[in-house]
Amino acid sequence: MNEREKYRRKYASYPEVVNLLQFREMLGGIADSTARKLMRENRVKHYYVRTTYLIPKEWVIDYLVGPHYAKYRLKLKAHV
Repeated sequence: MNEREKYRRKYASYPEVVNLLQFREMLGGIADSTARKLMRENRVKHYYVRTTYLIPKEWVIDYLVGPHYAKYRLKLKAHV
């Protein structure tokens, strides 16, 4: 099973389009400011409708298997 499929199974209970709070949960409880920064920097593809971030679950998985998250994850492990 590849990494993408692992994330699909892990997040199967989430709706197909998640909000910012759900996105934060999916990334292990990251801070609101960190999540918003990822959106502002276009690290995670998303829709911004009025005052709400909407992120298709598949785009969250795209980020999780991408190079930016891989570097971020290594940095987190270095601090533990």
